[in-house]
Amino acid sequence: MTTLNLTPDHRPTTLVGTIPPIAEHPRLTVIGTGYLGATHAVSMAVLGYEVLGVDVDAAKIALLASGRVPFYEPGLPEKLREALDTGRLRFTTDFTEAAEWGDVHFICVGTPQAHDSNAADLTYVDRAFATLSSAITRRALIVGKSTVPIGTAARLTELVRASSPVGERVELAWNPEFLREGYAVEDTLHPDRLVFGVQSEWAEAQLRAAFRPILDAGTPLVIADLATAELVKVAANSFLATKISYINAMAEVCEATGADVNILASALAYDSRIGSRFLKPGLGFGGGCLPKDIRAFIHRAEELGVGQAVTFLREVDGINQRRRTRTVDVIREMVGGSLEGVPVAALGAAFKPNSDDIRDAPALDVARMLSAEGAIVTIYDPEAMPNARRAYPELSFAPSLPEAVRGAEVVALLTEWAEFREARPDDLGRLVAHRRIVDGRHALNADEYRARGWEYRALGRPVESRTVELLSDARD
Repeated sequence: MTTLNLTPDHRPTTLVGTIPPIAEHPRLTVIGTGYLGATHAVSMAVLGYEVLGVDVDAAKIALLASGRVPFYEPGLPEKLREALDTGRLRFTTDFTEAAEWGDVHFICVGTPQAHDSNAADLTYVDRAFATLSSAITRRALIVGKSTVPIGTAARLTELVRASSPVGERVELAWNPEFLREGYAVEDTLHPDRLVFGVQSEWAEAQLRAAFRPILDAGTPLVIADLATAELVKVAANSFLATKISYINAMAEVCEATGADVNILASALAYDSRIGSRFLKPGLGFGGGCLPKDIRAFIHRAEELGVGQAVTFLREVDGINQRRRTRTVDVIREMVGGSLEGVPVAALGAAFKPNSDDIRDAPALDVARMLSAEGAIVTIYDPEAMPNARRAYPELSFAPSLPEAVRGAEVVALLTEWAEFREARPDDLGRLVAHRRIVDGRHALNADEYRARGWEYRALGRPVESRTVELLSDARD
């Protein structure tokens, strides 16, 4: 490959006879306007690009076009309004319009876990690439952002070439996303790094043009082949899941020995080789990424004949699931061994605070297990109630924190919303039937609750443990 000369501001110089010209200020389309796609479309328009959001869901498109976000993400509604007001952002259901209009097309559709296995379901990805490429009639770049198994991009490259009327003039690249729910806008506008999986100098130059403001701000850029770019996201998620499950495995050991996992985590965090980020014990991880991504990674590794290399991820998943069961065990122990007829307040439904995402939410798993044992469970969450009600209509929900805890014999903190962390123990104590609380997220002040007459329990900690301030990072 001929070396591509770049000026300091990342603008490719013209090398006659080497690479085709790029669109210096490309028009961008974003295929799929769910959590990832909507955030990407809005953010790129805010950065100054003309952006067209595309989705087969007409209701979702109408909602976004009217300035409303169909999910909860702090800061995104304001950015959507800002982007629409500039005139640079609009939405459509017409793939042909998108194909004719755009220079760089970002594919941001979902890859859920398959119904019959741990594999990723690539139905939506395949359909998006095929539908779009079949309508493209000029040189363009299609960029996958969805999390996919290794080898998907190579397969899609052949699909795109076969589908497009202009064949190899439509190129494919991969640009994995690293968004944290609750901080997605910040992560898009100011990412830790960008990764470009490309097959040509032209594709690299065109992607640089599509991310020029972010690169000009000094964001590190990693240029990779397609397979490595695909692997980066799932490898990152697997590492984070492993770190979370590691400290929760230590919590299991602490419960058997009387040791304190919070003191252990604090001591480990001061080791610069380990650090404090994601080294927080508790109920474990959930959401639409980590659980399904590590399972799909295991599945794909086995297909490739290297399943033994990632066998440890099965135990990572297993440890994570056991934390949910153990939380139910602790609640059962607190009430004397039977949950039948026991009122329990379940605080939280989302898999994490600052989100309304209930996919694989540990909080709802615990609530369902408690209910299955006969407990009278009342759930409250500041943002995820509508989603939780739709998914679990058989469960009971309260309109507020006071209503959720009223008459409860046990309060279970399952999602660490600020509203729960900042609640006053005396205020809650006047509403409950018995002052018992299980801190599933190690988010509360144990000393303060005990001083107010509460029986306080947390996973991996002795029954009479004191408050231990864990090192934390706002980015988590």
